[in-house]
Amino acid sequence: MNPYFLQNDLKWTRKPKQAVITGDTVEIITEAGTDLWQRTYYGFRNDNAPVLQMTTKEKFFSFVVKTKFESKCRFDQCGVCMYLDSENWLKASIEYENHEYQRLGSVVTNLGYSDWATTDVSADIKTMWYRFSRRESDYCMECSLDGRVYKQMRICHMWEGADEIAFGIYACSPEQSSFKAVFSNMELMECQWKEHK
Repeated sequence: MNPYFLQNDLKWTRKPKQAVITGDTVEIITEAGTDLWQRTYYGFRNDNAPVLQMTTKEKFFSFVVKTKFESKCRFDQCGVCMYLDSENWLKASIEYENHEYQRLGSVVTNLGYSDWATTDVSADIKTMWYRFSRRESDYCMECSLDGRVYKQMRICHMWEGADEIAFGIYACSPEQSSFKAVFSNMELMECQWKEHK
């Protein structure tokens, strides 16, 4: 991705106090108490995480990004996001849990209610690639350790995701923490999520 794309197509939803865009890299220093979550399980709501996105009406595409992170506190997270409004969005990321394991997972929020699907991975993992794909109002999130071989995390439908959408990257620290998240190797391409036959 060239600097023109970064500077002119990506727009902040809640710009963080510390963020640097240089060439094909975005660096975010998270702020304590930032998160994306709505209602489910214990009624908690938070809608203040910084998100850097572009908009499109394209119905079929894939977006790839590499994340590198220095997370160290519970729930520290960074990854790919499609944020439409406070009650309709999705995200895929690794959320730090403790010095032994983290939760690689995804959250889908439709009509104001979030879910959370996860699998545990080693706390030693500090780099992850994500591929976000769209087929009309349906979406696929995948992850990769090397940027070549991707594994499916989630397929979902977004009730408000049939027309123009906004998608990109995010980073946040829900508890009293702060860490550096670096995003690179961002690329738009033909949809890699093939039609089911």
